[in-house]
Amino acid sequence: MKTVLITGANRGIGFETARQLAGHKFHVVIGVRSEQQGLKALRELERFGKASLLAVDVSDSKSIATAASNFASTGQLDLLINNAGIYPDEGISILTISREQMVGTFQTNTFGPLEVTRAFLPYLKKSSNARVINVSSGYGQLDGLSANVPSYCLSKLALNGLTIMLAEALKADGISVNSMCPGWVRTDMGGSAAPRSVEEGADTAVWLATEADQKLTGKFFRDRKEIPW
Repeated sequence: MKTVLITGANRGIGFETARQLAGHKFHVVIGVRSEQQGLKALRELERFGKASLLAVDVSDSKSIATAASNFASTGQLDLLINNAGIYPDEGISILTISREQMVGTFQTNTFGPLEVTRAFLPYLKKSSNARVINVSSGYGQLDGLSANVPSYCLSKLALNGLTIMLAEALKADGISVNSMCPGWVRTDMGGSAAPRSVEEGADTAVWLATEADQKLTGKFFRDRKEIPW
Protein backbone atom coordinates (compact mmCIF):
# COMPACT_ATOMS: atom_id res chain seq x y z
CA MET A 1 0.00 0.00 0.00
CA LYS A 2 1.36 3.41 -0.98
CA THR A 3 1.40 6.25 1.55
CA VAL A 4 0.52 9.89 0.84
CA LEU A 5 0.91 12.91 3.10
CA ILE A 6 -1.37 15.84 2.28
CA THR A 7 -0.92 19.09 4.19
CA GLY A 8 -4.01 21.12 5.01
CA ALA A 9 -6.21 18.11 4.31
CA ASN A 10 -8.94 18.57 6.91
CA ARG A 11 -11.19 20.43 4.45
CA GLY A 12 -11.62 21.69 0.89
CA ILE A 13 -9.47 20.45 -1.97
CA GLY A 14 -7.03 18.77 0.41
CA PHE A 15 -9.75 16.69 2.02
CA GLU A 16 -11.30 15.74 -1.32
CA THR A 17 -7.90 14.71 -2.69
CA ALA A 18 -7.41 12.58 0.41
CA ARG A 19 -10.85 11.00 -0.02
CA GLN A 20 -10.21 10.09 -3.64
CA LEU A 21 -6.73 8.71 -2.95
CA ALA A 22 -8.11 6.59 -0.10
CA GLY A 23 -10.36 5.10 -2.76
CA HIS A 24 -7.23 4.35 -4.80
CA LYS A 25 -5.95 2.27 -1.86
CA PHE A 26 -3.46 4.82 -0.55
CA HIS A 27 -2.75 5.04 3.14
CA VAL A 28 -3.74 8.69 3.54
CA VAL A 29 -1.94 10.78 6.17
CA ILE A 30 -3.65 14.13 6.62
CA GLY A 31 -1.48 16.97 7.85
CA VAL A 32 -3.41 19.42 10.04
CA ARG A 33 -2.37 22.25 12.35
CA SER A 34 -3.94 20.56 15.37
CA GLU A 35 -5.20 17.04 15.97
CA GLN A 36 -8.51 18.45 17.20
CA GLN A 37 -9.03 20.11 13.80
CA GLY A 38 -8.44 16.86 11.96
CA LEU A 39 -10.42 14.30 13.97
CA LYS A 40 -13.70 14.86 12.13
CA ALA A 41 -11.94 14.63 8.76
CA LEU A 42 -10.10 11.51 9.90
CA ARG A 43 -13.31 9.74 10.93
CA GLU A 44 -14.85 10.59 7.55
CA LEU A 45 -11.81 9.36 5.60
CA GLU A 46 -11.71 6.08 7.49
CA ARG A 47 -14.98 5.20 5.74
CA PHE A 48 -13.05 5.08 2.45
CA GLY A 49 -9.78 3.44 3.47
CA LYS A 50 -6.75 3.63 5.73
CA ALA A 51 -6.17 7.10 7.15
CA SER A 52 -3.97 8.68 9.80
CA LEU A 53 -3.47 12.10 11.35
CA LEU A 54 -0.23 14.10 11.55
CA ALA A 55 -0.05 17.44 13.35
CA VAL A 56 1.96 19.93 11.29
CA ASP A 57 1.84 23.72 10.93
CA VAL A 58 3.67 24.38 7.67
CA SER A 59 4.41 27.98 8.70
CA ASP A 60 6.44 26.80 11.71
CA SER A 61 9.87 25.13 11.40
CA LYS A 62 9.68 23.38 14.78
CA SER A 63 6.27 21.93 13.93
CA ILE A 64 7.57 20.59 10.61
CA ALA A 65 10.61 19.01 12.28
CA THR A 66 8.42 17.39 14.93
CA ALA A 67 6.02 16.07 12.30
CA ALA A 68 8.88 14.55 10.31
CA SER A 69 10.17 12.87 13.45
CA ASN A 70 6.71 11.53 14.31
CA PHE A 71 6.39 10.13 10.78
CA ALA A 72 9.34 7.79 11.39
CA SER A 73 7.01 5.02 12.56
CA THR A 74 5.29 5.08 9.16
CA GLY A 75 8.65 5.03 7.42
CA GLN A 76 8.13 5.28 3.68
CA LEU A 77 6.43 8.12 1.83
CA ASP A 78 5.41 7.60 -1.78
CA LEU A 79 3.61 10.88 -2.37
CA LEU A 80 3.74 14.34 -0.78
CA ILE A 81 1.05 16.87 -1.67
CA ASN A 82 1.85 20.38 -0.48
CA ASN A 83 -1.71 21.63 -0.31
CA ALA A 84 -1.87 23.88 2.77
CA GLY A 85 -2.25 27.52 1.79
CA ILE A 86 -3.76 30.86 2.78
CA TYR A 87 -5.45 33.65 0.81
CA PRO A 88 -5.32 36.78 2.99
CA ASP A 89 -5.48 39.51 0.36
CA GLU A 90 -9.03 40.82 0.68
CA GLY A 91 -9.25 44.59 0.32
CA ILE A 92 -5.57 45.29 -0.28
CA SER A 93 -3.27 45.74 -3.26
CA ILE A 94 0.42 45.64 -4.12
CA LEU A 95 0.45 49.35 -3.19
CA THR A 96 -1.00 48.87 0.30
CA ILE A 97 0.06 45.41 1.54
CA SER A 98 2.38 45.41 4.54
CA ARG A 99 5.74 43.63 4.58
CA GLU A 100 4.48 41.56 7.54
CA GLN A 101 1.47 40.26 5.61
CA MET A 102 3.62 39.46 2.60
CA VAL A 103 6.04 37.48 4.77
CA GLY A 104 3.17 35.66 6.52
CA THR A 105 1.73 34.46 3.21
CA PHE A 106 5.10 33.27 1.98
CA GLN A 107 5.69 31.41 5.25
CA THR A 108 2.68 29.19 4.54
CA ASN A 109 2.41 29.11 0.74
CA THR A 110 6.08 28.96 -0.29
CA PHE A 111 8.57 28.42 2.53
CA GLY A 112 6.29 25.76 4.04
CA PRO A 113 6.24 23.48 0.99
CA LEU A 114 10.02 23.79 0.64
CA GLU A 115 10.69 22.95 4.27
CA VAL A 116 8.14 20.10 4.35
CA THR A 117 9.65 18.58 1.20
CA ARG A 118 13.16 18.73 2.65
CA ALA A 119 12.07 17.36 6.04
CA PHE A 120 10.27 14.38 4.48
CA LEU A 121 12.86 13.73 1.79
CA PRO A 122 14.46 10.78 3.65
CA TYR A 123 11.07 9.02 3.59
CA LEU A 124 10.45 9.91 -0.07
CA LYS A 125 13.81 8.42 -1.00
CA LYS A 126 12.69 5.07 0.41
CA SER A 127 10.04 4.87 -2.34
CA SER A 128 10.90 3.61 -5.81
CA ASN A 129 8.49 6.06 -7.50
CA ALA A 130 8.12 9.04 -5.19
CA ARG A 131 6.21 12.12 -6.26
CA VAL A 132 5.79 15.65 -4.92
CA ILE A 133 2.76 17.70 -6.00
CA ASN A 134 2.55 21.40 -5.17
CA VAL A 135 -0.95 22.85 -5.21
CA SER A 136 -0.49 26.20 -6.95
CA SER A 137 -2.86 28.52 -8.82
CA GLY A 138 -3.45 30.32 -12.08
CA TYR A 139 -2.71 33.41 -9.99
CA GLY A 140 0.86 32.10 -9.89
CA GLN A 141 1.22 32.19 -13.68
CA LEU A 142 3.16 35.12 -15.10
CA ASP A 143 0.11 36.24 -17.10
CA GLY A 144 -2.20 35.66 -14.14
CA LEU A 145 -0.60 38.03 -11.64
CA SER A 146 -3.01 40.54 -10.14
CA ALA A 147 -2.10 43.76 -8.34
CA ASN A 148 -5.16 43.21 -6.14
CA VAL A 149 -4.10 39.75 -4.96
CA PRO A 150 -0.51 40.60 -4.09
CA SER A 151 0.81 38.15 -1.52
CA TYR A 152 -1.13 35.14 -2.81
CA CYS A 153 -0.04 35.71 -6.42
CA LEU A 154 3.61 36.25 -5.58
CA SER A 155 3.73 33.31 -3.15
CA LYS A 156 2.31 30.97 -5.80
CA LEU A 157 4.64 32.39 -8.46
CA ALA A 158 7.53 31.59 -6.13
CA LEU A 159 6.04 28.14 -5.42
CA ASN A 160 6.13 27.43 -9.15
CA GLY A 161 9.77 28.48 -9.23
CA LEU A 162 10.40 26.18 -6.30
CA THR A 163 8.79 23.34 -8.25
CA ILE A 164 11.25 23.84 -11.11
CA MET A 165 14.23 23.91 -8.73
CA LEU A 166 13.16 20.85 -6.72
CA ALA A 167 12.46 18.89 -9.90
CA GLU A 168 16.02 19.59 -11.02
CA ALA A 169 17.52 18.82 -7.60
CA LEU A 170 15.62 15.54 -7.16
CA LYS A 171 15.77 14.19 -10.70
CA ALA A 172 18.75 11.98 -9.89
CA ASP A 173 16.70 10.39 -7.11
CA GLY A 174 13.84 9.60 -9.51
CA ILE A 175 11.46 11.85 -7.57
CA SER A 176 9.03 13.79 -9.77
CA VAL A 177 7.99 17.28 -8.69
CA ASN A 178 5.11 19.13 -10.35
CA SER A 179 2.73 22.04 -9.72
CA MET A 180 -0.98 21.91 -10.41
CA CYS A 181 -3.77 24.47 -10.58
CA PRO A 182 -7.15 23.21 -9.32
CA GLY A 183 -9.04 26.12 -10.89
CA TRP A 184 -11.57 28.28 -9.07
CA VAL A 185 -13.25 25.85 -6.70
CA ARG A 186 -16.22 26.10 -4.33
CA THR A 187 -14.38 25.94 -1.00
CA ASP A 188 -14.06 28.23 2.02
CA MET A 189 -11.25 29.96 0.13
CA GLY A 190 -12.87 29.98 -3.31
CA GLY A 191 -16.36 30.96 -2.18
CA SER A 192 -19.81 29.82 -3.27
CA ALA A 193 -19.69 31.61 -6.64
CA ALA A 194 -16.81 29.46 -7.93
CA PRO A 195 -17.71 27.33 -10.97
CA ARG A 196 -15.86 24.14 -9.99
CA SER A 197 -16.73 21.47 -7.45
CA VAL A 198 -14.11 20.15 -5.04
CA GLU A 199 -14.18 16.87 -7.00
CA GLU A 200 -13.13 18.76 -10.15
CA GLY A 201 -10.54 20.73 -8.19
CA ALA A 202 -8.88 17.59 -6.87
CA ASP A 203 -8.91 15.69 -10.17
CA THR A 204 -5.53 16.79 -11.56
CA ALA A 205 -3.74 16.12 -8.26
CA VAL A 206 -5.23 12.63 -8.15
CA TRP A 207 -4.23 12.06 -11.78
CA LEU A 208 -0.66 13.18 -11.07
CA ALA A 209 -0.62 10.83 -8.09
CA THR A 210 -1.98 7.75 -9.80
CA GLU A 211 -1.83 7.83 -13.61
CA ALA A 212 0.67 10.43 -14.85
CA ASP A 213 4.01 9.23 -16.21
CA GLN A 214 6.68 9.30 -13.52
CA LYS A 215 8.99 10.96 -16.05
CA LEU A 216 6.78 14.08 -16.05
CA THR A 217 8.59 16.47 -13.72
CA GLY A 218 9.19 20.19 -13.37
CA LYS A 219 5.88 21.05 -15.05
CA PHE A 220 2.63 22.89 -14.33
CA PHE A 221 -0.76 21.24 -14.95
CA ARG A 222 -4.45 22.10 -15.04
CA ASP A 223 -7.18 19.69 -16.14
CA ARG A 224 -4.49 17.02 -16.66
CA LYS A 225 -2.76 19.16 -19.29
CA GLU A 226 0.50 21.10 -19.10
CA ILE A 227 0.04 24.87 -18.89
CA PRO A 228 2.56 27.76 -19.15
CA TRP A 229 4.38 29.09 -16.13
